[in-house]
Amino acid sequence: METQFNIRNLYTPIQPTVKQMANAVSYNEILPDIQLQPYIYCFWELETNQPLAEQFNYRVVADGCIDIFFNLNNPHESFIMGFCKKYTEFELENVFHYIGIRFLPTMFPMLYNINAKDLSNHAQNLDAVVPSISKFISGNFSNELDKSRRAHLLNTFFKNYINQHTFTYDNRVQNAINIILKNFGVLNIEKDLDVGLSSRQLRRLFEFYIGDSQKTFSQVVRFQNILKAKPSIQSLKSNKLFLEQGYYDQAHFIKNFKNFYGVTPNHAFRK
Repeated sequence: METQFNIRNLYTPIQPTVKQMANAVSYNEILPDIQLQPYIYCFWELETNQPLAEQFNYRVVADGCIDIFFNLNNPHESFIMGFCKKYTEFELENVFHYIGIRFLPTMFPMLYNINAKDLSNHAQNLDAVVPSISKFISGNFSNELDKSRRAHLLNTFFKNYINQHTFTYDNRVQNAINIILKNFGVLNIEKDLDVGLSSRQLRRLFEFYIGDSQKTFSQVVRFQNILKAKPSIQSLKSNKLFLEQGYYDQAHFIKNFKNFYGVTPNHAFRK
């Protein structure tokens, strides 16, 4: 099944590179098969390169996506994390190798007809949400597989699913998301999202496909656009980037950024 709505053309969600623990922990993203790219942004791997002296705190910033993930050392337990309106921290073991599938915004609910709002702001067992994916992971993955084999298994599984199913997508949501992304999240939600629906009706659709309101999604898009710009601390101060991105003042910008990232802009963009 081909979708005419390729959100990837307008949105490339960023998760910051792991900076803690020097070379002891690595994070990598793998591009999925071209047929999957309108639906899945990336496969990702977070792993220890050597045993750590203590547990590892991993911070995930808000990106508007839904992720499936599991520890390759224990693939019988897999999880799904929905849209989050703030950063999330995970306390991991001192040895781990996590594999993840990051779905572009709206795509997981469309593919599996699951209300994204039910997944928002927490992680839960994948078996309770989509047992078929959980069963596939537990039955096919182990720490003996190399990277190319892992990617092949994921590509094959999701391509087979897409080719065997027909999906419906609400064009009104597509139009609203296009407007948000083309404006980098900087817009008047009430006036600029004129797609033939009331604000309340549109919110219900956003909650189903995104997991939160059109306003919250726009704020995440705006935050992600700042990450993509990679501003220096000096440019943040001199260019008043916060005003260009629609924030009222610097205090509002810092508060909003810290909510989505977990630290202040100065700390996040420190070399």
